[in-house]
Amino acid sequence: TGFVSNNFACHFLHSYFFNMLSSASTSMLSFAKLTLGGPVASSVGSRFQRGFFSAHSVASSSTHGSCSTGALVRAFSSSGGGGVLVPASLPDLPYDYSALEPAISADIMKLHHSKHHQTYVTNFNATMEKVLDAQAKGDTAAAIALQGAVKFNGGGHVNHSIFWQNLCPVKDFTPPEGALLSAINDEFGSLDAFQTKFAATAAGVQGSGWGWLGYDKATGRLAITTTANQDPCVTTGLVPLLGVDVWEHAYYLQYKNVRPDYLKAVWDVVNWKDVATKLEHAKA
Repeated sequence: TGFVSNNFACHFLHSYFFNMLSSASTSMLSFAKLTLGGPVASSVGSRFQRGFFSAHSVASSSTHGSCSTGALVRAFSSSGGGGVLVPASLPDLPYDYSALEPAISADIMKLHHSKHHQTYVTNFNATMEKVLDAQAKGDTAAAIALQGAVKFNGGGHVNHSIFWQNLCPVKDFTPPEGALLSAINDEFGSLDAFQTKFAATAAGVQGSGWGWLGYDKATGRLAITTTANQDPCVTTGLVPLLGVDVWEHAYYLQYKNVRPDYLKAVWDVVNWKDVATKLEHAKA
């Protein structure tokens, strides 16, 4: 957005002018926060945290469960003014590709995870290498020009990582309960009413994007929102609890162009335990 671009550029130009950035580590973390639209957050699973952060882990300043692509930017170790990037990696799924059938086919899951998600990881790493190189050369203009690719590919990685956790095999499905169910009922009236509103909102996304159930820290309430393309949920001001991918690659092989059918079926494999955990962390 223009707001992000303007503030991003002002930050870098002023920092460059006053020579206040002492190392590639500091400047790159500032770059990431502004480019990706949110605070540096934790990875969306302990299995991702291992290797996501360097020895100077930024996890201590994290927001658990956040989908901020700031989570993707590694801490940079500084040595002689240079930075070292610990690459992002494709997370393993906690279930087999066929485990979500019949709601989501094995063919879709394999293609979605091993091809589409992997592409975001690969492109994110390649882009961050370019940004690091530009920063090392003091080429602020080049670093700024790469911000869109960082947000798109980094967002794709974080959004999909949340999505995989938000799903579970049919045999493991349990409906929401406790604090999560109470919050849903308070905000939407009932679980059925929430699912109807969420599906309608997500179905209305023009082109590609995501449907989200998020937590508003300012109000202490749940909210439904959407993001375009691979924009992270944090850009809406909400902490993500549940994200549903409505890019065609998430459903087209099985549901063709009938997005509402996919959005109806996905409720059979939502991992409400994970959503509840994210809500608990968001409130902490």
